[in-house]
Amino acid sequence: MNHTPAVIEDLSTLFTNYDDYTPCDKDEIKQKAAKFLVPVYIFVFLLGIIGNALVIIILIKYKKLRNMTDIYLLNLAISDLLFVISLPFWAYYVTNDWAFGDALCKLFSGLYLTGFYGASFFIILLTLDRYLAIVHAIFAMKVRTVKFSISTSVFLWGIAIFFSLPGFIFYKAEKQAGNWTCSPYYTTSWKLIFTFMMTILGLFIPLVVMLFCYSRIIYTLLRCRSEKKKHKAVKLIFIIMVVFFIFWMPYNIVYLMHTFQDPESPNACETSNKLDEAVQWTEAISYFHCCLNPIIYAFVGEKFRKYLFIFLQKVFPNWCLCSSLFSTHMSLHERHSSLYTPSTGEHDISAVL
Repeated sequence: MNHTPAVIEDLSTLFTNYDDYTPCDKDEIKQKAAKFLVPVYIFVFLLGIIGNALVIIILIKYKKLRNMTDIYLLNLAISDLLFVISLPFWAYYVTNDWAFGDALCKLFSGLYLTGFYGASFFIILLTLDRYLAIVHAIFAMKVRTVKFSISTSVFLWGIAIFFSLPGFIFYKAEKQAGNWTCSPYYTTSWKLIFTFMMTILGLFIPLVVMLFCYSRIIYTLLRCRSEKKKHKAVKLIFIIMVVFFIFWMPYNIVYLMHTFQDPESPNACETSNKLDEAVQWTEAISYFHCCLNPIIYAFVGEKFRKYLFIFLQKVFPNWCLCSSLFSTHMSLHERHSSLYTPSTGEHDISAVL
């Protein structure tokens, strides 16, 4: 089986072999990919690293990981970091041979998948966390503990790594036709299994969980109109979910169409080229989801935004904008006190904001 560098075809890595099923000329597609993918990868890498690193710092240093929501948000940020950490290497690979050896080919392919599945799983947990806190508040007081959230996080990371094994196992760095490639070496059956697994775990299951949980949450909130904090608490996670599906659903749909295209149809080459370009654009767009979560926290989460200003003031003490914004916010003591609700003996469900 010959593998040559081509456009992005696979969620688990960047290149695969189109020659296995069509003799169409892909040179123009490759040239277009090289022009816009490299700057996209670098931009997403820089924004993703900075944004998610800030989220991790704020959650650990200021929010102190006091509740389940904070712990799940931390793991979501870590998942996004795993997702973007290999992008500079793939950016280099877009215009050059794979120059980083077999071990890094397997490692980066696997980490890429681990970050994707991890983000999907922790968005599911965040949705369930909101569901328990609002729909089953009394039961939530027993299960929404730091110990339980750590246990579920460890378990979910194990599941994410397990489903990422194809990236660690099937991807190899080999020299083909004089060029070093990092490509998948699996049969057609494994490719179909991989496609369905990615779609079900990365899109279908989160969608079902979101529809069920948020329908129940909305019903509960409509019966408790006076509790405005609950509405505010739901807004953050709801926006995260909506953004996730807006950015990932087009790619999953196009990827399924690409996988099941008919290579023997009369317009096979034209269809293949159009699907190749569609995969390029939708996948490039999907990368931005890992950068948007920190932005959502900063603009939607009031408490998170205040902690961010405190951190920026320490890092940039002479930054006048940061100082002026900081002066308008509550004191640290008031902020820490607001994380706990004495009347109920539980964490305020709007604490994430």
